[in-house]
Amino acid sequence: MKAIKVMATIDNQGQLCVDEPLELEQDSRVEVIVLIPEVAEINEEEQPKETILADFRQAWREAMTGNTIPVAQIWESIDDV
Repeated sequence: MKAIKVMATIDNQGQLCVDEPLELEQDSRVEVIVLIPEVAEINEEEQPKETILADFRQAWREAMTGNTIPVAQIWESIDDV
């Protein structure tokens, strides 16, 4: 059996709605496991919008000024771990 991780929501009728179409063989039967995060997990993972925006602005500034790291160098660092 092959596993694919996708995000979805449960609508007000209890139906599972996958966020994006699955690129699978049509009319296939699948087995679904639903993982529901606890309220504490949701709050811990969320970052304030201000923090996300500040991180984006910093990354954009670095990209525009050429202050970047080549992908090959990043992969070398990963291989060293």
